[in-house]
Amino acid sequence: MKIFLAQQNYHIGNFESNRQKIIEAIETAKQQGGDLIVFSEMSVCGYPARDFVEFNDFINKCYESIDIIKQHADTIGVLVGSPARNKITKGKDLFNAAFFLYEKEVKAAIHKTCLPTYDVFDEYRYFEPAYHWNVIEFKGKKLAVTICEDIWNLGNNPLYRICPMDELMKQQPDVMINLSASPFDYTHAEDRKSVVRENVLKYKLPMFYCNAVGSQTEIVFDGGSVMYDKHGNLCKALPLFEEALESVVLNNDGTLAAPVVEPADKIFDTEFIPSSLNENLNIHQVYTALIFGIKDYFKKMGFTKAILGSSGGIDSAVTLALACEALGKENVRAVLMPSPYSTEHSVNDAVDLSKNLGNPYDIIKINNIYESFLSTLQPVFTNLPFGLAEENMQSRIRGNLLMAIANKFGYILLNTSNKSELSTGYGTLYGDMAGGLGVLGDCYKLQVYALAKYINERNLPAGRQVIPTNIIDKAPSAELRPNQKDSDSLPDYNVLDKILYQYIELRKGPDEIKAKGFDGALVDRTLKMVNANEYKRNQFCPIIRVSPKAFGVGRRVPIVGKYLS
Repeated sequence: MKIFLAQQNYHIGNFESNRQKIIEAIETAKQQGGDLIVFSEMSVCGYPARDFVEFNDFINKCYESIDIIKQHADTIGVLVGSPARNKITKGKDLFNAAFFLYEKEVKAAIHKTCLPTYDVFDEYRYFEPAYHWNVIEFKGKKLAVTICEDIWNLGNNPLYRICPMDELMKQQPDVMINLSASPFDYTHAEDRKSVVRENVLKYKLPMFYCNAVGSQTEIVFDGGSVMYDKHGNLCKALPLFEEALESVVLNNDGTLAAPVVEPADKIFDTEFIPSSLNENLNIHQVYTALIFGIKDYFKKMGFTKAILGSSGGIDSAVTLALACEALGKENVRAVLMPSPYSTEHSVNDAVDLSKNLGNPYDIIKINNIYESFLSTLQPVFTNLPFGLAEENMQSRIRGNLLMAIANKFGYILLNTSNKSELSTGYGTLYGDMAGGLGVLGDCYKLQVYALAKYINERNLPAGRQVIPTNIIDKAPSAELRPNQKDSDSLPDYNVLDKILYQYIELRKGPDEIKAKGFDGALVDRTLKMVNANEYKRNQFCPIIRVSPKAFGVGRRVPIVGKYLS
């Protein structure tokens, strides 16, 4: 049996575009003698559709697409993902389903059993777990079809009471097929392959695993679909962060007609999350995911041009380099806005950066505007000493100028705040926290430096260093008062980021973090900053997710909570 995996990039709610992709892949597979083609989870409507599925009209359009697609499933079997209505009155109104199409008919609908409700997932909000588990009989084979989380219920502490494959094994299937929408994070690629292989070794069946690719605002799907033979050998892997259509012949004995790419005895690092921060971990994947996130966000939203504030600091430098790579240097405008406290070398560094990248830039001094604000507010401020209000005023002036230019010329403002700053509240609401998309909001400061070095290493073969050494080497500063340094307000990033990682990614409490050797007072201070600044993060723009625990939809804590604050 010749089986195709169609790893495709869908647009949520863009039914015409999604089904056209699906139909084109079906026709290609038919031309190449395919017996079966598999698409990813919720391929008809895009994933995650969230509250869109609560609209009856949205579900009607899903069924309309199924009706159109099935006309092309004449001589080939097709597995596509879509919401399906639940005819049973009790329980949720929908299933997360895989429709099996053949001979221009819907032959079966497989319902997802394990509905994740953690991190970025919220499926039990919308869907009912499966009631029944049945293989699909097709061309002399019994297909055990599961959906994403259904194959993750392994190990000594399973999250769900029912394991679908255990039920399906009672019917002696010949092959496992999984439709997935498994998001990227920098710990997940090896772990995902390990889980697929664990299923293969447990059930002694080959598996065809089709994952989604593409960015859906903050969530990036990296593809990496795989085909394993019954012995646990990886025989074909589709690329990361690319659309692809690949096939392998499944032999009658459960082997695949393809050479072994990775043997069954390959050792995987199956830790879900490393026990300490490694800023260089899969930095090439983080770089690619951020590029992908920017590019897809702009394409799917119909945007073409970006703007950002370029300060001569590391965060804006990395954001600018990423944006130029994603959108084209001519489509990214950098605005340098020196204040009375900006150093000359920071302005020069920002200019050098834009010259290296070849993107357009402007220099707009804010001195006069700042003095005007101070003069206007003098009757209210009277003779109170210079403080946070005057510092933040500069940041908000910059945010106002950036948004004015964005409105005038149709730019989208990219935010440059990093995860260390967002964690501790080291940012100005409606100032440097303004933006339409947070590019680095899930990267700690140490990871931003690692990205800068990686960007320069990528460009060295071409004989150029994109990000000037001065930007990488100098002490970080907001430059909102004389001789200001980040270290005036924050602990050293080499220590701070490691504490933050323990608390945010690993969910360790203060005593557990202190037991690792961190200074007790510093731990208490850091955790208090994190929790006390949730109100700021709650007003922040969407962040491209690259870690196992990102701010936004995947991390939900109360704004007014007293815990550790």
